[in-house]
Amino acid sequence: MPQASARRLGALILGVALALPLAVVAQAPGASPAPPTTAPTGKVPDNPARGMKPSQEVSTAKGSTAVPGWNHPPESWKSASETPQYASIPGRETNRLIQSAGREWRAFHNGPLTQYGGWLLVLTLAGILLFYLIKGSFKLHGPPTGRLIERFNAVERVSHWTTAISFVFLALSGMTILWGKYLVLPWLGAKGFSWLLIVAKNVHNFVGPLFIFAIVVMFLIYVKDNIPQGRDIKWLTSFGKEPSGRFNAGEKAWFWGGVILLSAFVAWSGLVLLFPNFDQTRAVMQDAWSVHAIAALIYIAISLGHIYMGTIGVEGSYRAMREGVVDESWAREHHEIWYQEVKSGKREAAGGAVPAGAPHMEEK
Repeated sequence: MPQASARRLGALILGVALALPLAVVAQAPGASPAPPTTAPTGKVPDNPARGMKPSQEVSTAKGSTAVPGWNHPPESWKSASETPQYASIPGRETNRLIQSAGREWRAFHNGPLTQYGGWLLVLTLAGILLFYLIKGSFKLHGPPTGRLIERFNAVERVSHWTTAISFVFLALSGMTILWGKYLVLPWLGAKGFSWLLIVAKNVHNFVGPLFIFAIVVMFLIYVKDNIPQGRDIKWLTSFGKEPSGRFNAGEKAWFWGGVILLSAFVAWSGLVLLFPNFDQTRAVMQDAWSVHAIAALIYIAISLGHIYMGTIGVEGSYRAMREGVVDESWAREHHEIWYQEVKSGKREAAGGAVPAGAPHMEEK
């Protein structure tokens, strides 16, 4: 009995070994596919539900195994996409195969948003460049005194730079995701662009919460000096010739419109997109993406003006946020009311610095 079993096992192994070359030939590249079990007849099977008629002629590729007509999409996906079907996976909309609004969202994403958003940033940069060529930087009218006033303390500067740097990372990564396939893919190639998008996506996802936290801290620190006042209207109508407090009307508009309002839009929509595990519907995700993209593009465009005014647009502004101090002449010329309050002792400079003109005033 054992010998008979051994002989049967040996015969089985020998048969498998002999069949292996046939399997290799069948899997070799260029091997001809097996003929279809039902040869195409050139006529579409009767399927009125898909809008197909039996007399409709179709053509199939030579050697195709497809049955004519049944691989063609129906004239309208609405019945299949909008009607809930059975699905064993729990969750909202898991029983809907296709959402028709997704095509509208994709058309908006690849069309108006991409085009108009790009033109918004291009025209903003062009306007800033033209303004700089015509007006140049705003210089001080009087010579520096060498006496410095602390305008921003260390906590205020760290808060600002944390927000600013995270904003730049988010803007660059977001623009790479939005326009990368048009601007980067052609010269970087598919593989390099794929790695770039992976990095951009992860940077965007992980820096976003840091930006939200920095915005909250920044609001708590700066809100007390950004309360709108009646003199702000005078400053606006005089095009900046009227004296202002620690922050002028333009800076307050940036604080409330950009730092607070636009940040709220991008933060709320960003969190909806970042955590889809809360079972949002596809429509909610699409609307959140649209709000996120529109608010972010407006945010970036306005921030370009803020960056310009805080660097080369106004002499001495960048030093104020980099080192925390400004010359007495700069304070008197740009924020006279704040300067007078500090000098008279009605208020302390940022971080409790010694008022201007006091014996311990720092001189350089």
